[in-house]
Amino acid sequence: MNQQNSLDLRTDEEHFIKGRHLVTIFHNEANFYSVIRIRVEETNVAYEEKEAVVTGYFPKIHEQETYLFYGNLKEHPKFGLQFHAKHFKKEIPQTKQGLVAYLSSDLFKGIGKKTAERIVETLGENAISRILAEPSVLETIPRLASDTAKDLYDALLEHQELEQIMIGLNQHGFGPQLSMKIYQAYKENALDIIETNPYQLIADVEGIGFGRADELGMQIGIDGVHPDRIKAACLYALEQDCLQNGHVYLEAEELLIKVKKLLEDSQPVEIPYDMISQCFIQLEEEGKIIGEEKRVYIPSLYFSERGIITNIERLLEQNQYAEQFPESEFLMALGKLEDRLGIQYAPSQKEAIQTALTSPLMILTGGPGTGKTTVIKGIVELYAELHGCSLDIHAYKDQPFPFVLAAPTGRAAKRMAESTGLPAVTIHRLLGMTGQENMDADGDREIEGKIVIIDEMSMVDTWLAHQLFKALPEDIQVILVGDEDQLPSVGPGQVLTDLLKSNIIPTVELTDIYRQADGSSIIELAHTIKKGNIPEKITEPQADRSFIKCQGTQISEVVEKVVRSAVRKGYAAKDIQVLAPMYRGPAGIDHLNKILQNVLNPKGSGNKRKEVTFGDVSYRIGDKVLQLVNQPEKNVFNGDIGEIISILYARENVEKQDMMIVSFEGTEVTYYRQDFNQITHAFCCSIHKSQGSEFPIVILPVVKSYYRMLRRNLLYTAITRSKEFLILCGEEEAFRMGISRVDDQKRQTTLYEKLAASASLPVDKDKTIEQADLSFEEKLFMVDPMIGMENVTPYDFL
Repeated sequence: MNQQNSLDLRTDEEHFIKGRHLVTIFHNEANFYSVIRIRVEETNVAYEEKEAVVTGYFPKIHEQETYLFYGNLKEHPKFGLQFHAKHFKKEIPQTKQGLVAYLSSDLFKGIGKKTAERIVETLGENAISRILAEPSVLETIPRLASDTAKDLYDALLEHQELEQIMIGLNQHGFGPQLSMKIYQAYKENALDIIETNPYQLIADVEGIGFGRADELGMQIGIDGVHPDRIKAACLYALEQDCLQNGHVYLEAEELLIKVKKLLEDSQPVEIPYDMISQCFIQLEEEGKIIGEEKRVYIPSLYFSERGIITNIERLLEQNQYAEQFPESEFLMALGKLEDRLGIQYAPSQKEAIQTALTSPLMILTGGPGTGKTTVIKGIVELYAELHGCSLDIHAYKDQPFPFVLAAPTGRAAKRMAESTGLPAVTIHRLLGMTGQENMDADGDREIEGKIVIIDEMSMVDTWLAHQLFKALPEDIQVILVGDEDQLPSVGPGQVLTDLLKSNIIPTVELTDIYRQADGSSIIELAHTIKKGNIPEKITEPQADRSFIKCQGTQISEVVEKVVRSAVRKGYAAKDIQVLAPMYRGPAGIDHLNKILQNVLNPKGSGNKRKEVTFGDVSYRIGDKVLQLVNQPEKNVFNGDIGEIISILYARENVEKQDMMIVSFEGTEVTYYRQDFNQITHAFCCSIHKSQGSEFPIVILPVVKSYYRMLRRNLLYTAITRSKEFLILCGEEEAFRMGISRVDDQKRQTTLYEKLAASASLPVDKDKTIEQADLSFEEKLFMVDPMIGMENVTPYDFL
């Protein structure tokens, strides 16, 4: 057929293709995406072939049944012409013979040919529509058992409801993929929910925000001041601010202003503050928010903070460790260890090891090069010596290995394992999480072991910290290791910072720098930045770092030249890591990845020619990629970096769809096309995503166009990712500006305050909370009547 005709058809009626199902090429149970082949019976598009491939989102299609698909023909660059279905319906037989065959098929259990004939003889050729309209008509069928009649009605309803729901959702403007998500969330109630309270979709269906739900609300006539609308805006504003900005709570007055703006920007209607306050009070009564003093919490975060405090108190109550070994025995064992390892621990390192072994809970903190890894190895070795246990995991057959080592990311856990010689896992894997848990999930696994060491604690958010502390048994010793000057966790909270600030957990900070025997100027630079000092002569070249001056528009050219130079010197792609804080723009991650792909993995011959396109990104065999979500069941985690080792086109595999196989340090993971959004190129990645990792060469662009992101802790985190060489490029003024700017987006948490209160310590609050005896309701209604009026003058009322 002529491709031009097939793709440019313009008719008033909807395009369709009707046919009998022959074979399902692919069906994803998770999202219902399907690829099937049908024998064409009828169509209103210029299609002359006897068979057609249909793609779309629909449940399992039954063999030899006839369906009517509505959509458009499209030419796929690899697989040829396909019919992309937006919605579909099952073709119900219209003849008596067809109806008997249909009703006696495998779709309807307990209905044989004779029973089907009695149904059709009694109810006629419109039997199915009569049954669906009034199921009691089945009582008129001779010798039809009531249970069989009910099963028949339920099965008919099930096979017809999805068609009606998909058509209804399509009329509301939802595409097939989002429609399937809605159907999976609500099943037969989908249209009822959308047509009564579409704002419910915000909480239940990923990909639907307040704006989309509000459009539906307006379509069905929900008033701008309707309580459902205001409540949805309250929850949406709270959750978005907490999840995007890392807060555990928002001040009530601040939140009221945000909600009012959200509501009035979406619809031209004035919403009084007292009306919003009343909705907040109702939400608290419904258990959807927590109000405490003048703070408003998402319940999961409120209870996570409380859980952390309860479990820290529980752990600190253990006192059996302080006197278990006389100091003389400890010092003797330490001396033997030093002799065996050929090292001499500094006083602060000895203090850290002794504190760890004599405390139920301890924090070890310090910047790069201060010997945290040396101390961790010392703790493990000395614990084994003093307790007479083996460090060989194979020596434990009937009992758990006493040493539990974990970190927030896979790469951080791998570094931990390499430095200690002991197994280490991610915290998610340690807790048996699948990566699909939401913040309301509550695990019940208990960690088995005698001593637990958690590295990169600055990356652990409030919810994950709660799950971790809750899983710790009574008789266990815990060491938390981290650097509070790095970037805080991506999720809400600042757990390590709050724990250190509370002063209730024994803490040893390592300040002496040991990793400078080779004259490392990178570590010296990191500590200078950490103190807030602007380095002198930052642009002067050093043995292990350099600064290349250039403008923002020149960044891609400079980065390309530096990378080509590193490749000529024998460095592989995995050794070179470009870091940037932003995705967009000429100096952004997305643009740099496209350039670096052509430098580090250009198109080649043979397998190197293979590539698949996803959106505007092309992936090739040999590409360096970054995992974006936790998948513990596949042993791959958010932040892991791997390499594409194989690409299989749909015509080359039994699943009949494009596939990529990625190797993460030997762990091979298969990605089907619907999984491609779980990875991205990693030639250049964000500084946040690099946490917990180290690379031989780090290339760090710093330009004024990054202004919004440039902060001291961001630069400090990026620089400390470098092991051997650091190449800074960009504008010296931007670098100095970033060092001088601290993170002014202070996270709102109450962990420190409540920990200090639990230990009866004086609390250094930023502002005193007055009228603590008032109820949440009273405090909400005490809002300053002038909020939001700062720019209003008397002339505005004239």
